[in-house]
Amino acid sequence: SDGRVSCWGGNSFGQLGNGTNTSSAVPVLVTGLTNAVSVSSGSYHSCAVLSDGRVSCWGGNSFGQLGNGTNTSSAVPVLVTGLTNAVSVSSGVYHSCAVLSDGRVSCWGNNRSGQLGNEAYTSSAIPVLVTGLTNAVSVSSGSNYSCAVLSDGRVSCWGNNRSGQLGNGTNTGSVVPVLVTGLTNAVSVSSGSGHICAVLRDGRVSCWGYDGYGQLGNGTDDIDSAIPVLVPGLTNVVSISSGYAHSCAVLSDGRVFCWGNNDHGQLGNGTNTGSVVPVLVTGLTNAVSVSSGSGHICAVLRDGTASCWGNNDSGQLGRWRRNVVIPRFVLQLNVN
Repeated sequence: SDGRVSCWGGNSFGQLGNGTNTSSAVPVLVTGLTNAVSVSSGSYHSCAVLSDGRVSCWGGNSFGQLGNGTNTSSAVPVLVTGLTNAVSVSSGVYHSCAVLSDGRVSCWGNNRSGQLGNEAYTSSAIPVLVTGLTNAVSVSSGSNYSCAVLSDGRVSCWGNNRSGQLGNGTNTGSVVPVLVTGLTNAVSVSSGSGHICAVLRDGRVSCWGYDGYGQLGNGTDDIDSAIPVLVPGLTNVVSISSGYAHSCAVLSDGRVFCWGNNDHGQLGNGTNTGSVVPVLVTGLTNAVSVSSGSGHICAVLRDGTASCWGNNDSGQLGRWRRNVVIPRFVLQLNVN
């Protein structure tokens, strides 16, 4: 709440932002950030929107995903070139995208699948505008694609489409945004590795793309969908986050439901058994938001604390290194 940022977990590329490459199982402060308003972590890098509309990124930079005009990794934040009016940012595997105050979207980093959305396949170490978007309200960067929610409730996606993750009924990739079929009332979207989920205005959830682990949540297993399918049983969702092969949703009553792969306990229900429909996360009744990583999840609670569960091989749960199949508090962290 004071504008600083704390990170924990793996740090081989400096993605904790504290000037070292040493992993940490407890939160460490990111160097020099005192005015952050939001943060997003990708595969090996993170980015934060600052209160003045600028964006700072840190960590791995092999494809220019730090956006500072170089391919040099940095263990401390560096400013993204030319951005002064960002309102939100999302970090994917090797690229990032930011929504600007005028409704446009800028992306930077890897572009081998067209995930920068600028009608090209050339990677860029500085932001480039996504073609044709002028009314975006949020953006989410996945593995090799990105999706944006538009002000009219529609969703546009661009980049890789091998599993139907662009949601337009095809498996053909696109270097420019294409509209997701049938969505007219989306309020937020979250991109995983090869699947996407959107929260709708009526509190339901639709997902599309890769379904190898049941991560679409509609009762099927390994049946990809190139158009959105409804997740059964969820009717009062306020936020959602898609990870590598799972998704988790926060309900208005503070509970959390997850579905998909569960090999590290990332569904949070005390087991390692995957589920093709949502299952209740054990013991959480006061969550306000959730964020999914590759095999772990963290939730911010109403009292300003955070709980995490799932894979912990790099200390990404913010505590000692063992996997946790039900939520556990992050050590030494209170976001209030």
